[in-house]
Amino acid sequence: MANYTSAELVAVAASRELEDKKTVFVGAGMPLISAALAQKTHAPSLTIIFEGGAVAPLIHRTMLPYSTNETRAARLAIMVTSPSDLFGLQQRGYIDYGFLGGAQIDKYGNINTSVIGDYDQPKVRLPGSGGANDIASCCTKTIIATHHEKRRFVEKLDFLTSPGYIRGEKSRERAGIIFGKPDKLVSHLCVMDYDQEKRLMRVKKLHPGVSIDTVLENTGFRPLIAEKLETTTPPTEEELKILRTLDPEGLYVPHA
Repeated sequence: MANYTSAELVAVAASRELEDKKTVFVGAGMPLISAALAQKTHAPSLTIIFEGGAVAPLIHRTMLPYSTNETRAARLAIMVTSPSDLFGLQQRGYIDYGFLGGAQIDKYGNINTSVIGDYDQPKVRLPGSGGANDIASCCTKTIIATHHEKRRFVEKLDFLTSPGYIRGEKSRERAGIIFGKPDKLVSHLCVMDYDQEKRLMRVKKLHPGVSIDTVLENTGFRPLIAEKLETTTPPTEEELKILRTLDPEGLYVPHA
């Protein structure tokens, strides 16, 4: 059996959620690596879009861009335009997937990347939205990739930066966000989706060797649990080989 780290498992599991011949809006780090991995494995016609303006670049195996605004992020792109043009495409429904992370996530898929603690006197001031609110509001499906721990999976956010299902049920639509939806969350413990009536986070798959009790112990709210829990297929040797070639120094995804 292949040896892999929890970060490698998240990168591989997240990449598998991306379908061929779709478009994905990605940032640096884990989203970029997962999208590049998908492009090099099961989704060769996946269109990657970077906030810096590159549309449909082909990521070189040994030349992973460390920023969405550098030359390597535009390798063989069909177009390099402005961020405002890309967000305009997104608002018109042309982006299938958005990839996000977050300091805090609640049971409705809402994300906080702004502050920890009181807004005026926070314990930690975070980077803020950037394009995350636009992605969460306008991409057809949003995928979250994150480490799984109680301080991240909270009952109540300190600040709502990017909307998920807001307060559940039809509250997203009532807020005027009629397009797009939170789709999956991939952590180092499990894969979650959302119940489409209650709009609550639901444990769908457990990663190898992880129990549902471990997931619940590391979650600050009570998620729903699928009637039939699946088990994530471990990363293959080929997936790990490509992943490690993309990030040979393990800067974003530490190697086993």
